[in-house]
Amino acid sequence: MNTLTRTLATTALAIAVQAGAAAQAAAPVNPAAVTAIAHTPSTITTADGVQLYYKDWGPKDGPVVTFSHGWPLDSDSWDAQMMFLANHGYRVVAHDRRGHGRSSQPWEGNDMDHYADDLATVINTLDLKDITVVGFSTGGGEVARYIGRHGTGRVKKAVLISAVPPFMLKTADNPGGVPVEVFDGLRKGQLENRAQLFSDVASGPFYGYNRPGAKPSQALIDSWRAQGMLGGIKNTYDSVAAFSATDFREDLKRFNVPTLIIHGDDDQVVPIDVGGRMSAKQIKGAKLIVYPGAPHGLTETHKDRVNQDLLAFLQQK
Repeated sequence: MNTLTRTLATTALAIAVQAGAAAQAAAPVNPAAVTAIAHTPSTITTADGVQLYYKDWGPKDGPVVTFSHGWPLDSDSWDAQMMFLANHGYRVVAHDRRGHGRSSQPWEGNDMDHYADDLATVINTLDLKDITVVGFSTGGGEVARYIGRHGTGRVKKAVLISAVPPFMLKTADNPGGVPVEVFDGLRKGQLENRAQLFSDVASGPFYGYNRPGAKPSQALIDSWRAQGMLGGIKNTYDSVAAFSATDFREDLKRFNVPTLIIHGDDDQVVPIDVGGRMSAKQIKGAKLIVYPGAPHGLTETHKDRVNQDLLAFLQQK
């Protein structure tokens, strides 16, 4: 079997696995799957033995906001938003996704169903209620699949920022999606030189630093790369299929809470017509805020505006 054939076979398998997971999105969830078997002030251990690192900041009696991060980052990528909201009286909670950051690195379970169940485990273990769930990029998929699998019994509002739903991959019934070759390139780059790939993404399309007149922040590039390298290579490799080939269209039908969507119209990672605008059409009553000229990583490049838009949405009755 030549290299191209192996690549196509691997891709087809990844798509098939994720399509199967998508088909089960609305299926009842075994409560034991979302019950922690251990809990400390900074870690929660899931039913399948994965230790999740988490942050729980701000007043414990404040309104709760959870944050789900993007690939291949960790909860540190939300520091600007968490610090801002905690200082405004909100209890903010974020965990490092399995296989990312300071969480453990399981060989199996690096898919959206497990990501969603991990979020449910954090929420249930801390007994969080009336939550605003916020997801960025891959984390937006995690939020969508959480609502698809677990409903909105504990959720008050939802926010999707530069998020991957409804469906990133170009297929026969999703002709406007992103070609699979783009995601194959991410997988190939990780196997060949993961450090270089992460440097290239951060210094290029993620923050729009490849645009004419852009002023790159080397410190921000270094931080992005460091977060990515802290994750496991198998986990971040598998996660490419999780965020690209998972179909969230059925999950979005279960959104029945006020939803805010924020997306930049110069997003080179999740194009706005694939992500934000399409999700806004599929989620009843969703509000879409478009940031003109903003890149994918707008939680950093436009963090002051993001913070204010989040606060305004949270304060709406």
